[in-house]
Amino acid sequence: MSKFNLNEMSQTYYDVLKEIGNIGAGNATTALAQMLQCKVDMKVPQVKLLSFSEVGILMGGEEQVMAGIYLLVEGDIRGSIMFLLEYHSARNLVAKLMGMQCEGEEFTEMEMSALKEIGNIITGAYLNSLSTLTGLTIYPSVPDLSIDMAGAILSVPAIEFGTLGDKLLLIQTQFTDEIELDGYFILIPDMESYDKILNSLGM
Repeated sequence: MSKFNLNEMSQTYYDVLKEIGNIGAGNATTALAQMLQCKVDMKVPQVKLLSFSEVGILMGGEEQVMAGIYLLVEGDIRGSIMFLLEYHSARNLVAKLMGMQCEGEEFTEMEMSALKEIGNIITGAYLNSLSTLTGLTIYPSVPDLSIDMAGAILSVPAIEFGTLGDKLLLIQTQFTDEIELDGYFILIPDMESYDKILNSLGM
């Protein structure tokens, strides 16, 4: 089988990734609702193939401060996944989870820990969807949390997985309860893993 290139992605494969995004976002919504103990709605996820700079612009510019949860993926496929939230959305989400007002502008150690757990559960929901659809075994690493400008957070996967070309797959999901959250989910498998995903789906 010829090596897969993101810049030449077929419509069929794109549709499969959209389906993974839909199922993953649905699972993440359920997980969030259980965590927050309230009703959480989700708008239909937008799945886009974009360059790293376009992703930064979509998030409000590369200087937009974001909370990024980053995990490495191992097992049958390798790569990394990221879940990004706009800073104030992350603050609101943590406050809701902890049942208290966030004091000041900085996250406390306990709040950072809660945010990591939120990221862990949301990324886990997406990975479970991918695993279920493909039959592949996927092991996520312990999550790493970064509070920084979007450009700085995105530079990590951009350097690490630049071999795939200059594009990445972005799943943008809006979760709503009393507040609206824009969440951005980025899956970056390595080259061989894209081939494995295609093969497992009989493509």
